[in-house]
Formats: sequence, structure tokens, C-alpha cells
Amino acid sequence: MKRVMAVCGAVAMLLVAASAYAQTNFSGKWVPDTEKNPAPAAGRGGRGGMMAGPMTITQDAATLTIERETPNGAQKQSYKLDGSEQTVPMGQRAAKVTAKVEGASITISITTDRGNGPMTTTAVYSMEGANLVVATTRPGRGGGEPTTTKMFYKKG
Repeated sequence: MKRVMAVCGAVAMLLVAASAYAQTNFSGKWVPDTEKNPAPAAGRGGRGGMMAGPMTITQDAATLTIERETPNGAQKQSYKLDGSEQTVPMGQRAAKVTAKVEGASITISITTDRGNGPMTTTAVYSMEGANLVVATTRPGRGGGEPTTTKMFYKKG
């Protein structure tokens, strides 16, 4: 009887894990929705947030990989989704990154130090209907932590 209960419990945990994974899979080719995204704020250099251009996301149970084209060529970054800290290259510097699944969203926190002390930028990936939403919060120049929200639609 104990063995049957243990097997039933293990199966239930696998079903819950599979269900949670299916709800948070952001894999696909994503393009900014120009109708739903506000124009970049003045002085932002047209960036308007962490992920302003098209991107391809690949996700499995352990990793989220984001690839995007930039003026400097293709950039590809993989993040472990277990919440552990990892060091990743960011240009000529390195950053401390954590990524974790939180319900139906994924939160990526990136901490860099450019000589003025550490600064953390957080991007939360979630779905709104068929659209991918990336809400990026970063330290503001005059204090505070403004959030920029970008919407993407799936291409193809």
C-alpha cells in the first residue's frame, strides 16, 4: 500500500511539473508589436528597454536561451532557470545573472558593475493572450526604478 501511495505521489508531482512547464514555455520567434508598444522615451537612444528588437527564444525545463540581432551582430545568451547565480559575458564585462520560473512567468535579474557600484536590471517574461510581454525594470538616472513594457507577437 505504501508503494502504491509513493508511486501515485510521484506521478502527481510529474503531472504538476509538466503542467507548470507547459504554461511558461516562451519558445518561438518574437517580433515587437509596433502598434502596442509606446515610442521610446526621449534620451533613451531609441532602445526603449532591454529587449527592443526581434528575438528567438528556445526553452526547455532547465534553460531559457534568447538570441537576437543587434547592430553588432547576433547575440545569444542562455540562462539556467533554477534560480542559481551564474556569470555571463556582457560586452567587455561580466554580469551576475539569476533566472527563475515564477508561476506563468520567468524573471531574469542581471547585476552589473560599471565602476559606480552594482546596478540590477530585472526583466519579467509573461504572456498576455497570444502576446509575449517583457517588463524591464532598471535603476533610473534620477532615482527610482522605472519599468518599460514591450509586447511581442509570434512570427510564423
